[in-house]
Amino acid sequence: MDNLNLLSILLAGLAAWGLGALWYSPLLFGKAWQKELGMSQEDLEGANMAVIFGSSFVLMLVMMVGMVPALLMGHDDISVGHGAFHGALFGLFFAAASMGINYLYQRKSLKLWFIDASYQVALLAIGGAVIAAMN
Repeated sequence: MDNLNLLSILLAGLAAWGLGALWYSPLLFGKAWQKELGMSQEDLEGANMAVIFGSSFVLMLVMMVGMVPALLMGHDDISVGHGAFHGALFGLFFAAASMGINYLYQRKSLKLWFIDASYQVALLAIGGAVIAAMN
């Protein structure tokens, strides 16, 4: 943790946050996600989006800080592809699997799990690529 590149963490967090804005927009999976959750447009409009967006960004930064030692441990030089690959593996084996367990008990749909879990895999792949590129 001695060699944390704070700029890479910030940029990785911003990239993940930007991907989420696109992922959950009507352009990609927003409407399907909303339907699977049973949320109306009024439900979305009634939320405190500043708190939700700000808190999610902080949590994405926490995820990126946690990825730095895992990506760089034992490596003097890591490629962007290597960072993206390992980020995707973290997303698949940790985030998506953990969400799958919760969604099973919560009896949420497989479609909702796919939307949310594939976002986690993608955001961690992008975060891994950014961190690798800047370290």
